[in-house]
Amino acid sequence: MCWIFSGQPAERYRFLTRSIRLGGHATSIRLEAAFWTILDEIAAKEGVTIAKFLTKLHDEVLAFQGEVTNFASLLRCACLTYVEEVRGKSDLPGGLNDFPLRNLATPQLTKEKRTVMLA
Repeated sequence: MCWIFSGQPAERYRFLTRSIRLGGHATSIRLEAAFWTILDEIAAKEGVTIAKFLTKLHDEVLAFQGEVTNFASLLRCACLTYVEEVRGKSDLPGGLNDFPLRNLATPQLTKEKRTVMLA
């Protein structure tokens, strides 16, 4: 079974660094190429540039959690969520177009606690 993992092309897991402006500050994000491919797919699905998608995601994390402690790790986990929750729904009529990402998680903010309800 390990050949599935070990046999993948090295280009897929090589690091790529992209410069982006988040919250008015220029920064660099370093991720494996496979994650950038998924993030590009998500941004295209949402009809925005990768820069706009990452900025919106960063702003939402700030709003929900008050800080962003490890944005690169959050991006990797967002890619996993996308693959597990959205790509898996591609058997819907019309494919992914019938499953907009903005409906994947709806924030329910209360005074007592912050929760995210999956739609």
